[in-house]
Formats: sequence, structure tokens, C-alpha cells
Amino acid sequence: MRDFTWKLFCETGNIDTYLLLKELESENDQSSDLLEIEERKGDYLETEL
Repeated sequence: MRDFTWKLFCETGNIDTYLLLKELESENDQSSDLLEIEERKGDYLETEL
């Protein structure tokens, strides 16, 4: 999805498309951070058992 949005922005120069791209990247970064936190919690719980 991000590749398509970037290509569309490059072809059109539409600022709304660029802002959409940044929003998608931000959401992806937040999801990655949450997954990392959950993995750390799981690792911590396994070592405590």
C-alpha cells in the first residue's frame, strides 16, 4: 500500500497523497512498537515461570 501511495504521489505531486503516506507509515510504526512490547512481555513471562 505504501509503495502505491508513494508512486501516486510522485506522479501527481498531490500533498494529500503524501500526507496519507505519512499516516500509513506512522500507523505501521505504532503497530511494530506494540508487537515488540508484546513480545518482550511474553519473553519476560516465560523466564519468570
